[in-house]
Amino acid sequence: MGKKGRPPDRGILTTILTILIVGLFMVFSASYYEATQDSSDPYYYLKRQLIWSLIGLVAMYVISRVDYWKLGGYSRYILFIAIILLILVAIPGIGRESRGSRRWLGFGQLGFQPSEVAKLAMVFYLAWFFSQGKVYATNIKKGILPFLGVIGLVGFLIMLQPDLGTAVSIAGTGFVMLFAAGAPLTYLAGIMASAIPGVFALIFTEDYRRRRFLSFLDPWKDPLGTGYHIIQGLYALGSGGLFGLGLTQSRQKYFYLPERHTDFIFAILGEELGFIGSLTLLVLFTLFAWRGYRVALTAPDTMSSLLAVGLTTMVLIQVIINIGVVTSILPITGITLPFVSFGGSSLVFSLAGVGLLLNVSRYCRY
Repeated sequence: MGKKGRPPDRGILTTILTILIVGLFMVFSASYYEATQDSSDPYYYLKRQLIWSLIGLVAMYVISRVDYWKLGGYSRYILFIAIILLILVAIPGIGRESRGSRRWLGFGQLGFQPSEVAKLAMVFYLAWFFSQGKVYATNIKKGILPFLGVIGLVGFLIMLQPDLGTAVSIAGTGFVMLFAAGAPLTYLAGIMASAIPGVFALIFTEDYRRRRFLSFLDPWKDPLGTGYHIIQGLYALGSGGLFGLGLTQSRQKYFYLPERHTDFIFAILGEELGFIGSLTLLVLFTLFAWRGYRVALTAPDTMSSLLAVGLTTMVLIQVIINIGVVTSILPITGITLPFVSFGGSSLVFSLAGVGLLLNVSRYCRY
C-alpha cells in the first residue's frame, strides 16, 4: 500500500509482553528442579527460553515494519515452502523423532517445527485468497473446494507426524476465516457436519488416541496409565486454591506431573498462583482477543481484516485447546500454551504472528 502507518496497537503489544514475562517466570519455576537433575544448572530452560524470546521479539519487530501487502502476492509460494517442509519432516532420517512423534527439522540443538511455519503460511495465504473477491468465499467450485483441498493437505501432512491438536487448530482457524470472508451459513454447517465424524474417526482409528479419549471420559479408570496426566493436572489446579501456594512452591513439578513446563504449564501456574493467577492469565488472553478482533473490524481492506482474524483466532484456539486439556474439558492432545509454555519454534513463530497483527494495526481506521 506504501503509506506510512501510525504506531502499532499498544493494547496488543502490552498484553503480549505481559504474558511473555509471566511465561518466563513460569518456565523457570516449572523446570528448575528438572534442570538441576539433568544438567546441574537450574537456569538451563530459562536461559533457552530467554534466547528464543529475544529472537521472537526481533522477528516481531521486523515483521511489524514490512509491507505485508507486497508479501500477499507471494503467500502461495510461502505456503508451498511450508508444505515442502512438512513433507521433509515426514521422511525418516530427515525429520527428527522424539517420544514417538516426528515433528522437527534441524541439527543438534538447532531445530524447528515446520507445523509452526505452516500455521502462519496458511493464515497468510487464506487472507490473500479470500481477498481476491467475494466469489471465493461463496462459490463451491472456485472457493470452497480449493479451500478444503489446501486445509486437507496441510492437515494430512501434520497428522502424519502425528499431531492432531495442531491439525485441529489449523482447521479451526481456517473455518473462522472462511466465516469472516462471507461464506454462506449453509456451506459452513455442511463443512462442520462432515468434519465432526472425521475427527471422531481419527480418534478411534488410532489406539493411543482412542485410549486418551476414553481416559478423558473417565481418568480414574486408569489412574496410573492414560488417566495419569489428567489426574495430576487436576491435583495441581486443586492444590492452588484461591491464591495459590506461591511462586516456585509447586509440589507437582517434582516429577509428579509430566510435561510440566510445556503442555501442562497452566496446571503449575494454577497451583502456584491459584484461581486468581489463572483468571488473570485468562483475562490477558481475552484482552488480546478483543484487541485483535478490533483490529480486524477496523482494518483498511479485506486482506488486512482476514489476516487479523486468522492471527487472533490461531492464538485463541491454541489457548482454548491447551487450557481445555489441562482442566479436563477436552481430551489430551499435545499443544502448547502460547507465549507461556517452553518451546523455541512455537514461541518465535507465535511472536512473529503477533508482529504481523501489529503491522495490520498500524493502518486501522480508529
